Amino acid sequence: MRSAGVANDRAVVVYDAASSIAAARAWWLLRYFGHQRTSVLDGGLGAWIAAGYELEVEAAVPPVERGDFTARPGAMALLDADRAAETAANGILLDARAPERYRGLIEPIDPVAGHIPGALNLPTSENTDRSDRFLEPAQLRAAFQELGIEDGIELGAYCGSGVSAAHEVLALELAGYRAALYAGSWSEWITDPQRPVARDPDPPEPSPRW
Repeated sequence: MRSAGVANDRAVVVYDAASSIAAARAWWLLRYFGHQRTSVLDGGLGAWIAAGYELEVEAAVPPVERGDFTARPGAMALLDADRAAETAANGILLDARAPERYRGLIEPIDPVAGHIPGALNLPTSENTDRSDRFLEPAQLRAAFQELGIEDGIELGAYCGSGVSAAHEVLALELAGYRAALYAGSWSEWITDPQRPVARDPDPPEPSPRW
């Protein structure tokens, strides 16, 4: 971060070229390590271009003034597997993956399909509009409240590997909620065969027509 010019007293804006999932992970990492003046460019590179701003094309990374950022871990709430299970049981644990992965119908990445028992599914794709901008805070808050989220409840989020779940944590913060990230997420959960796996039941077979 220092070589990239990040300093303790210098604001940082993070963006990507999609729906800010990667940018949200960088935002979370910087915030976790104590950089409180970190923001995500809403709408990413597409929003920048749509607003009429210029782009630079360079063969090499331009030189930047070296920063003095000091990493101090612990500024954002973090869950391990045991705490994730407790959050699912006593609060609300959000699974940020696509519904078919949550339900255990498909699993393109990990060797085991399914979800953490008690977790609720809210895909990160539902946090943004068609232009990849985050929904308005009131819209996000209403969507979260439909899942039973309210002030004071214990909240956590996970996904496959802790990237898109950071997007969920950011959306929750925009809506006025603070949530912990289970960084290990599903990929880490299934490394212990003693941990339970939940799957939605298979759809019923269609009734034969006589």
